[in-house]
Amino acid sequence: MNNYPQRLFVYSSLRSGFQHPAYAYISKYFMLESEAQVKGKLFDLGNNIVGVPADENVFIKGELYLIKNLDEFSWALAQLDDYEGINGEEGETPLYIRNITTAYFNHHQEEAWVYWFNQPVTNGKLIESGDLLAYLLEKK
Repeated sequence: MNNYPQRLFVYSSLRSGFQHPAYAYISKYFMLESEAQVKGKLFDLGNNIVGVPADENVFIKGELYLIKNLDEFSWALAQLDDYEGINGEEGETPLYIRNITTAYFNHHQEEAWVYWFNQPVTNGKLIESGDLLAYLLEKK
């Protein structure tokens, strides 16, 4: 795993602002490095907010985390893989896939893992700001 990113980019319920139970897990194994953004689009599917990659210069805002203990990285990612449902039943398309992306932050860029939605978003509403927290505040 040494040649792979040691960072994780999160944009949804795993962000610190949500205080989701899974965030406690993330903060146990990862430390918040910075707010960051990646090329992608956010969609509101009604019951879920999801991110998909984009080639054009549109961005999803989120947080970049660095693993605390490199020896635990593979295990920590495997737990997140289970949480995100990327290991679906045989023959089923997984709900999410984990890919490497470029995270941009503080005039730097680093490779990071990200969980992208792996289903059609054709009926979803594009979140123009790319920022889930701002979007939810606007909806209130």
